[in-house]
Amino acid sequence: MNSKPSFTVDEIKKKLEYYCVYQDRCHKDVEDKLKDFFLIPEAKEEIIIHLIQENYLNEERFAKSFVRGKHNIKKWGRNRIVKELEFKQISAYNIKKGLQEIEESAYYSNLLNLAEKKNGLLKESNLYQRKQKLKNFLFQKGYEYNLIAKAVEEILN
Repeated sequence: MNSKPSFTVDEIKKKLEYYCVYQDRCHKDVEDKLKDFFLIPEAKEEIIIHLIQENYLNEERFAKSFVRGKHNIKKWGRNRIVKELEFKQISAYNIKKGLQEIEESAYYSNLLNLAEKKNGLLKESNLYQRKQKLKNFLFQKGYEYNLIAKAVEEILN
């Protein structure tokens, strides 16, 4: 006996409308969610087209909100944000549009704040090793190397 509940295409459309309203989603998120319903390709396509036409699914809007959130809340740098968006199969055009959400002054300010906070937590007394640990941390956060070097020099000199 089949223990999975079955839904009509209209019920699934409603569920995915709520899913997209709760938080901006990309096509990949929606396609992954649709796998839960074991639909035929035509039904999946119909649902995705419906979500796009009704503006529940908008990749440019998703990219912009993703960039804002990851930069302002998680303090990620451009490199990490771009990699994550590429992983979500967002187009280069939409990635570029999303990155425009980052203000240059706020970007460097976030980098400096992160570096200062991390520097305060480091127990390393050797200056060279301290710089390396700081640079590695900021690099993992996705910041560009030239900005990292500038920030580390500003803080440790």
